Amino acid sequence: MEYQDAVGRLAPCGLDCHRCADYEGGEIKALSSRLLELLGNYKRLARMKAAHRQEFEHYEHFDSVLKLFAEAGCTGCRGENDVCPLNCTAKSCHKKQGVDFCFQCREYPCEKQFEGPLRERWRTINDRMKEVGPVAYYAEQSKLPQVLKQRSLPAIHRKASCCFNAYKVQFSTTTAVP
Repeated sequence: MEYQDAVGRLAPCGLDCHRCADYEGGEIKALSSRLLELLGNYKRLARMKAAHRQEFEHYEHFDSVLKLFAEAGCTGCRGENDVCPLNCTAKSCHKKQGVDFCFQCREYPCEKQFEGPLRERWRTINDRMKEVGPVAYYAEQSKLPQVLKQRSLPAIHRKASCCFNAYKVQFSTTTAVP
């Protein structure tokens, strides 16, 4: 992977847009599209199965969430169709400062970016990128399972993610991932 590849996959704040459920070029969109294709018209069969397995009573809800994932259209924080729900100053600030990532800015760590636990995670990400470089950082974090990455994120970011809101998954923030 080259430096520009890391820039294309990581947001200016350091979060990995490519792994987000809303990202148009992400694996979640691709896998969701493939699963919809494989399931075809499974709704009919799900209705029959619901008589014996109550889990299938809510198949239409599952199908609608899967379709949402398959229709993901966010181009990431650097793109024109940014739908990230985080109030992130880095989206525009990095352009004004002439840097690709927050850690490269002479004002880093500034007081403008995030508050509370999300700020702590932002600092951890950017400090690590400063230490090893964006390419090595991306290689490190891309090997982690998505669930572990999400567990390590503060509650504010997990709540912003539609996949976690849809299923009301609650994770502890005590698991630290470098």
